[in-house]
Amino acid sequence: INAEYGGKRIATCSSDRKIKVWDIDAHNSWQCTSHWKAHTGSILKIKWAHPEFGQILASCSFDRTVIIWEETEGPDEAKKWVRKATLFEAQRPVQDIKFSPRHLGLKLAAASQDGFVRIYEAIDITNLAQWPVMEQLENVKETIHCISWNPNPFDTPMLAVGCGNDVKIYEFPEQTRRWVPIEVLKGHVSTVYDVSWAPSMGRTSHLIATASKDKTVIIWRVTSNSQSSCTSEKAAILTDHQNEVWRVEWNATGTILASSGDDGILRFWKSNFSGSWKKLLDITT
Repeated sequence: INAEYGGKRIATCSSDRKIKVWDIDAHNSWQCTSHWKAHTGSILKIKWAHPEFGQILASCSFDRTVIIWEETEGPDEAKKWVRKATLFEAQRPVQDIKFSPRHLGLKLAAASQDGFVRIYEAIDITNLAQWPVMEQLENVKETIHCISWNPNPFDTPMLAVGCGNDVKIYEFPEQTRRWVPIEVLKGHVSTVYDVSWAPSMGRTSHLIATASKDKTVIIWRVTSNSQSSCTSEKAAILTDHQNEVWRVEWNATGTILASSGDDGILRFWKSNFSGSWKKLLDITT
C-alpha cells in the first residue's frame, strides 16, 4: 500500500497480481476507482511518483519486472491507467522500488534479489516509454530487501540499502559521478525488511529507521563528516513488537515514526526533549 503525496489517493497491490487505486470521496470514504491485472507474478511493492510529474505509479513483482503506469484521459474524458514501460533488467524478483526525491528528477531505484540496485531515469517526462539504467549498485553477497533515498535537497544524493542483516549507506559525489559505499549500519541479528530515511527539517544529522526479522526497530543517527565519510550510532532500539517487523515510515517532518509487523499492531514513536524515543500510540489492526 502507498499513499499519493497529497494523501487523497492510495494504491494497493497484492499476491493476486492486481493493482487497485482508491480515491477519497466527498463523504471521506475510500472508493476503488480503478483496478487491473498488472503482473504475471505476485506484486511486491507499489509507489507513487511526485505529482509534479503527473499521476504515475511504479510496481515491482516476483516476475522480475518493474512496470511504469500513467493515468491518462481518453477521448470520452474517462481516465484510465496505461502501461508506459516495462523494465526487464533484473535476473531475480524485484523486492523494492522507490522514486527519488523530486529535486533529483524523475528517477526510480529498484532493488532485486540478484544483488543489484538499478537506478532508472525517465529521459523525457512527457513520454514515459524510455527508462534507461543510469547507475547500478552491486552488493555481491546478500539479497537486497529494501532501499530509501535521502530526502534532503541540500545534500549529495544518498541511498540506504538493506543488505542481509545490515544497511549500507551509499553516496553519489559530483566529482566521481558514481555510487560509493560510505558507511554500514550493523546492529540487527536477522534480515532487515525495511529502511526509511527521515526528512531532516534542519537537523545537523540524519535519522534512519530500520525494521527487522529480529522483532526490533532501530533508529540510527548518521552524521556526515566530510565528502564520502560519515559516522553512525544507534539513537534507539525499540523492542515492543512481539513478532517480525515489516515496515517503518516517518511522517512528513521526520519527528514521528510508525512501525508495523506480524503482531498486528501499528506503533507510533516520538523523541522527547531528552532525546529518548517513547511510544505514542498502539493501534491494533
